[in-house]
Amino acid sequence: MAFRPLRRARQALPRAVCEQILHSGRTGVLALLGDGGWPYAVPLNYVYAGGRLYFHCARQGHKMDAVRGCEKASFCVVDRDAVVPQRYTTAYRSVIAFGTVRALEGEAMRAPLHALAQKYAPGQSEADHRGEIDRYWAEVCVLEFTVRHLCGKQGLELLPGG
Repeated sequence: MAFRPLRRARQALPRAVCEQILHSGRTGVLALLGDGGWPYAVPLNYVYAGGRLYFHCARQGHKMDAVRGCEKASFCVVDRDAVVPQRYTTAYRSVIAFGTVRALEGEAMRAPLHALAQKYAPGQSEADHRGEIDRYWAEVCVLEFTVRHLCGKQGLELLPGG
């Protein structure tokens, strides 16, 4: 499938900047096809590695049902969001990834869980990370989002001379 080009190409972010935003971001919104064809968008912590996004979640629930029903998804991260009231606008930078999601199983979950632990609990020891992962192992699921298309955009206010 061909993805739409960004309508305001001058505001497009280079892929390297998009990937930097994905690496440094803390929270994003995963959009899935939910119950009855209704969109289901849920904010999540994540880690980005090797062109893939990883999320942890429970093994059961709305998110897992949506993933099982349709693998296509998008994920949005807002890097910057500063209201400029005198200009009736916002100075923003954001990235949207389009791709497919699947649930990992067994030991394939361990490396992404470890990466999530390192990102969100950087002051803890490796042993603490392993202990926390092992403690929730029977209950946790890891979703792997394979990026098929990545685009980013910034507000005119952030462009040189903007």
